[in-house]
Amino acid sequence: MTKISIPELKKQLKTYKADELVSIIVDCYKSSSDVKSYIHMMLEPESTENQLFDEAKKKIEHQFFPERGEPKLKLAEAKKAISEFSKLCNNQAKTIDLMIYYVELGVDFTNEYGDMYESFYYSMGSMYRNVLQKIKAENGSGLFHLFRDRLKGIVQDSGGVGWGFHDHLVEVYYEFAADYEEDIE
Repeated sequence: MTKISIPELKKQLKTYKADELVSIIVDCYKSSSDVKSYIHMMLEPESTENQLFDEAKKKIEHQFFPERGEPKLKLAEAKKAISEFSKLCNNQAKTIDLMIYYVELGVDFTNEYGDMYESFYYSMGSMYRNVLQKIKAENGSGLFHLFRDRLKGIVQDSGGVGWGFHDHLVEVYYEFAADYEEDIE
């Protein structure tokens, strides 16, 4: 399949009549769930965003605490749900919310099932750091204060976890929080 450039695509599409364009869009809609989600976002942004957010949360939760069966712990699948939501919705606060949810579930999982492997903790720590970097990139004192209790909760809930995970979270949190809080506990 030959790729055409965006200008060439635009030039081609301008030659079509409205009903032909509608037909092309409907065919695309039918052929791809990504296109379907994108079109829903364009037509009904608020309700679609909320639905996609709920679906992403369920996908993340399913990897840690499925309704049936054993935990999958396919962390790449959980991260993919976050990434897909972020691309479709471009809502930084909700994307950060999903990222925090990922880490919260990871901490809950290790507290419930016991010590995990090093790459598991690396993934949780990396996501936690990414949350704080994303907040900082947004000049996010408002975002920080919105999520501060959950971010602190993760640090507190990881207290008995091994592999230096808790210590890493403490260091990352307080290094970051110093920019946003006058009196850090």
